[in-house]
Amino acid sequence: METRKVQVTGGSTYTVSLPKTWATDNDVSSGTTVEFYPEDDELLLTPECETRRQEGTLDVSGLEDEQLKRAVMTMYVSGFDIIRLEAGGIATNQRGAIRNATQRLVGVEVLEETNDSVVIQDLLDSSELSIVNAVTRMRLIAQSMLEDAVTALIENDDAIAHDVIERDDDVDRLWLVVSRIFRATLRSPRAVEELGVSREACFDFHSSARQLERIADHAVKICDIALKLDDLPADVADAIHGLHAEAATVFEQATDALFAEDADEANRLGHDALEAVVEIDEHTRAIDDMLRDLEPAQAQSLGLIVDSLSRSADYGGNVAETALQKAAPRP
Repeated sequence: METRKVQVTGGSTYTVSLPKTWATDNDVSSGTTVEFYPEDDELLLTPECETRRQEGTLDVSGLEDEQLKRAVMTMYVSGFDIIRLEAGGIATNQRGAIRNATQRLVGVEVLEETNDSVVIQDLLDSSELSIVNAVTRMRLIAQSMLEDAVTALIENDDAIAHDVIERDDDVDRLWLVVSRIFRATLRSPRAVEELGVSREACFDFHSSARQLERIADHAVKICDIALKLDDLPADVADAIHGLHAEAATVFEQATDALFAEDADEANRLGHDALEAVVEIDEHTRAIDDMLRDLEPAQAQSLGLIVDSLSRSADYGGNVAETALQKAAPRP
């Protein structure tokens, strides 16, 4: 840290000198324009930079299948708009993995292909992306997935189960969008200004989005198990339906608290959600006792489903805690 004294020039203009080392490292010299970004009681300064597409190159030699997909997604989340994937010769299976990865990303398409490279590009304008809209959409999809997963289980409806599993891709795409936006706000104050949401709020939305992504994963887990089960005993079906209703209430209260603009309302909803999680833990134990009377294999499968609903409520509780922190007074 370095300190500088504020000077007054011309009787009304405040001036302060820049550290020479910082200026040299960032190519700031006489006549260079810099950008100021006020953020509450802080003022962030950066060298003026042209708005341009960020390009990155990655050597994918030796990467296949999931490793290659993850590499592409990592480059996307890191903020690259144009990604050049290079190797001595890109094999057919690698091209398939790359195309599969682009299909799992929002607004990304293959731009160019040669024998030793594939170029993919993000066609969306990053400044038009909204972390609030992305998390809101995640909320709606995850909520419907969990509800439909329980419906598929109780009604023994394989079509609904398969539909839920397919919808998980939509949640994953949005999760990557949220991660990309969040990382952009960590790198650039301009990204924060364009987004219109503070860094702290972005962190809260990013943390909550992770919980929503996990809830969607548990909906998929419930459907995977439901596809292998036959009709449930009526009392067990009723108990699981009731457990889902309680978990859904936690989910709804927690996410409402996260998006609430009024701090008092956010606090009320957040505390209600956390109190409900405690009650759900007790209900879960009662259902586990009920399952002991069933055939062991069926009891084990249903126990996993009950655990997924309980964990979904816990993830909702995590969102509620984040909402309470978001609503708390700032020091």
